Amino acid sequence: MMWIILLVVLAVLIIWFIATYNGFVSLKNKVEEAFSTMDVYLVKRYDLIPNLVETVKGYAAHEKETLEKVVSARSLAMNAHSMDEKIAQEQNLSGLLGRLLAISESYPDLKANTNFIDLQRQLKDMEGEIANARKYYNGVVKAFNTRTETIPSNLIAGICGFKKMPLFVVKDEAQRENVKVSF
Repeated sequence: MMWIILLVVLAVLIIWFIATYNGFVSLKNKVEEAFSTMDVYLVKRYDLIPNLVETVKGYAAHEKETLEKVVSARSLAMNAHSMDEKIAQEQNLSGLLGRLLAISESYPDLKANTNFIDLQRQLKDMEGEIANARKYYNGVVKAFNTRTETIPSNLIAGICGFKKMPLFVVKDEAQRENVKVSF
């Protein structure tokens, strides 16, 4: 009788281990899918940046340093490999884009340029899509991280090497301010 109880307890533990492990794999795959979805929107934004920089360059030639920083930040963000690196580079790029759009306020001819207005609209739309993708990514990461830190699933996380994933958050106070896009 004791052997049967031991076998039942062992079977329950094995089933629990397998179910918990599979839950981690499922959540990890959702995190990767959410990051990939966000990355699609980020790439679309990268494609808009050269056109935006060229348009601004024609009107604000003496803002060369800011334009060069935007181009450099775009390159760094595009070439980031890990999630942590990508998040850090994206935060830098977002801040610089905000500054670039703020520069346009000093140039009435630039603000009236139809190409610039269209690029601003596209960028604003893209930023909305990126924000939605970030919300989804952060929600999935929150579920994954909660599972890696709570008892008893944290035991399986430790045994199987599942580690907390980074949230995509704004760290710079200047980036918390709205990017002013005027038409």
